[in-house]
Amino acid sequence: MVELKSFGMNTNQGPHLNLNEDFAEADLANNLFMIIDGFGGSNIGDKAAKMIRDNLKRSYTKIANDIDATLPFFFSHKYLIEGNALINALHVAHQVISKENETKAMNSRGGASVLCAAMAENILTLVSTGNCSAYLYREGHFSCEILPDSLMSLSRDRYSSFHHAIPMSGVGLFEDLHYQVKELKIKSGDVVVLLTDGAYSRLVEAEIKSAIEKNLDSESEIIDQLFRLANDRGNLDNQTGLVLQF
Repeated sequence: MVELKSFGMNTNQGPHLNLNEDFAEADLANNLFMIIDGFGGSNIGDKAAKMIRDNLKRSYTKIANDIDATLPFFFSHKYLIEGNALINALHVAHQVISKENETKAMNSRGGASVLCAAMAENILTLVSTGNCSAYLYREGHFSCEILPDSLMSLSRDRYSSFHHAIPMSGVGLFEDLHYQVKELKIKSGDVVVLLTDGAYSRLVEAEIKSAIEKNLDSESEIIDQLFRLANDRGNLDNQTGLVLQF
């Protein structure tokens, strides 16, 4: 069994906004971690993000802690119970937010991009919808494990990719919920980084790797360095980062 040795997280409104619609969560009791990037504006996106966080935690813990729990939306033998629980929790949150949006005008609707990570033994399950990203650093090697589902996939210009960080999926965004699932077999010494688009969209992967290598003794400094670099390049968005060291 691989244990989480330490973690760090930070979320803020960024250098230009007065409101933070992002959330970061570390539930050590249930080995559940998440970042949420809300959208919809003042008193909309932040409210939606909080509702999504609360519904995700409530649904996930109910299912993951009860092997006989009903899975109302999805089940696959391919994934651990934690993966199935995360997928169902995401569907529950999507149903709740979609119902909230039904009677509202388009400019009053909220939702969020979400990236969740659940640890069980030595398997870390990542479930994501929208424009968040996840990276794995292992013994000097760096890889992107969750690609943002955004317009960035259409852009070949990495230096202006922040113009295309528009989510193509998300909780409450469309009628159908589109998501990615990735199970990682974790090794001792691994570092996993979860970022919202305000943190990664103005960076290249080599810079994220460099920040990890320079600050292996401080998860908070890894995040702070990434934030500073993105902000120096004109970031206008909220920012959230969560770093897990195993």
